Amino acid sequence: MKQKLTKLEKYWVLYDVGNSAFTLLVSTIIPIYFKNMAQNMGVSASDSTAYLSYAISISTIIVAILGPILGAVADNKNHKKPLFTFFMMIGVLGCAALSIPKTWLMFLIIFVIAKVGFSGSLIFYDSMMVDVTTDERMDEVSSHGYAWGYIGSCVPFVISLLLVLGGDKVGISTPAAMTAAFFLNAAWWGLVTIPLLKNYEQKYYVENQGSMVKESFARLGRSVAELKDNKKVALFLLAFFFYIDGVYTIIEMATSYGKDVGISDANLLLALLLTQVVAFPCAILFGKLTQKFETGKLISACIIAYFAVAVYALQLDAAWKFWMMATFVGVFQGAIQALSRSYYAKIIPKEKSSEYFGIFDIFGKGASFMGTMLMGISTQIFDTSKAGVVVIAAMFVVGFVFFQVQRRTETQDSGTISSFAGSQKQLENI
Repeated sequence: MKQKLTKLEKYWVLYDVGNSAFTLLVSTIIPIYFKNMAQNMGVSASDSTAYLSYAISISTIIVAILGPILGAVADNKNHKKPLFTFFMMIGVLGCAALSIPKTWLMFLIIFVIAKVGFSGSLIFYDSMMVDVTTDERMDEVSSHGYAWGYIGSCVPFVISLLLVLGGDKVGISTPAAMTAAFFLNAAWWGLVTIPLLKNYEQKYYVENQGSMVKESFARLGRSVAELKDNKKVALFLLAFFFYIDGVYTIIEMATSYGKDVGISDANLLLALLLTQVVAFPCAILFGKLTQKFETGKLISACIIAYFAVAVYALQLDAAWKFWMMATFVGVFQGAIQALSRSYYAKIIPKEKSSEYFGIFDIFGKGASFMGTMLMGISTQIFDTSKAGVVVIAAMFVVGFVFFQVQRRTETQDSGTISSFAGSQKQLENI
């Protein structure tokens, strides 16, 4: 039966609407603004792309290191919301502060701080899913989060775009327009988060025992050790590490890459706005498709599609080709992220959700670190962004292979459990 989103599910989805405004800035306006700033200070196009890649890599590795530790602490009773609020506020204030620096280096420093806040908040936000919905609804609710995030983020983005591209016509300078854009997106992010902060309650948790920090480290150690025996989780994380590498790198570096191959700023921004619009119905569609098709099959289809995107990007040399790529990415972008998030949430212990999502973040952010770093290094070595795209395409292939192994392992485990349950029932009948 069709069921509407509950109030709590809607409030959870709203945070995707808020933080996606920053995500869209990172993939559109921020790279253009930074590269123009760096160019005016004598930095070459290839070097500015590399420096932005390094900044993203630094922010992701910081969160990858802190994530599992903070996640273990957050699983203690009544600790998830305060930690979520703290990192969310770092992200919001950091976003607003991006309007302050006048040099490219200081801009990157503030950008790293804002990105750490953004990425850190997602560890606790993603783990909240086990508290706000049920296993049966996770795929659909997660998909709604990404879907409404895409379309909702367009509101501050379109206003920002009008300010940046048309500010001169109404007497607003570019620096003033950028300041307004950063503040607008920060305010949007903060305001739409308020309903979740007011209504969220942590249902699944670990009781505080003795020294909370010491016990959190001990639990984290036990959970890491458990991964050796929990093949379905371990293999999924390995597959996720490789395929999400390409996804995150494409999201974060598409604008910078498009600028390097000669696409105009206006075409880049409008094409990526199209990605958001296309992603909205497609993310919801994939959420509905989980009712008819196995989630694993849908994730596999998304990985194949992203490999095709990477191959297509190698011959990108015209605006219309970038528009085609942006449209294709929009079809699968929300789906692969939403379904990966819900797929993982269903196979982990709920009372350790923040801890396990902290581990999840190591593999996700570690992949992003590797992808952006490799793109930066290869771009500088070969003096072309296309060298990095080849590496990204290879990551999708490796991720696909590992994911098929994971699915086969999970099927075998399910078969063993079903067989054991059947044997028990037969014994009871005897």
